[in-house]
Amino acid sequence: MSPAQSAEHPEISQPPKRSSREVLDASDISRALTRIAHEILERNRGADPVVLLGIPSRGVPLAQRVSARIQAVEGQSVPTGSLDVTMYRDDIGLKPPRGLEHTDIPADGIDGKVVVLVDDVLFSGRTIRAALDALGDIGRPRAVQLAVLVDRGHRELPIRADYVGKNLPTSLVERVTVHLTEFDGEDAVLIADKAADQAADKAADKAADKPPTGVKA
Repeated sequence: MSPAQSAEHPEISQPPKRSSREVLDASDISRALTRIAHEILERNRGADPVVLLGIPSRGVPLAQRVSARIQAVEGQSVPTGSLDVTMYRDDIGLKPPRGLEHTDIPADGIDGKVVVLVDDVLFSGRTIRAALDALGDIGRPRAVQLAVLVDRGHRELPIRADYVGKNLPTSLVERVTVHLTEFDGEDAVLIADKAADQAADKAADKAADKPPTGVKA
């Protein structure tokens, strides 16, 4: 309903606003990934030992973007793939089933390599623990490092990222959402209050089910 229609019917409330706010835009994300790429090169003294593995789903395009930036600097490609951790999670049976994602390990494998795991958000650390278990079934890397676009804190396991695009202090009632062009048509990081959004959803559902007074259904 338009504002003009609402003005004609003052008893009609406007749809509740959601609480999302943008904390990183496309330029911020681009700069963060460029910085991560340079830090990977500096720490490992070049790209030769590095293999990038993105954790599906949004870790995969992030790994590909970091790989492209490393290639632009070093003039050589970096083996890049994906690592599905679904069957290694410790919440199987506790949460609704997840669909299996794709694992794609570069042809030369990971033995003796420096594997950099790439993910969008680091939270409890349980996804990364699952990734470490998955890696153990694939090979024996020389070292494993972790790169994340956002570290939101609240770790439940002793896991720390080596490369962080943005440290984002949050509360447990907040939700961090990463939008990437490959999936969402835009690059952005949003933070929202879960309780406020749930209340907004319920209010919207209630408004949709019951026509306001004075308006014909």
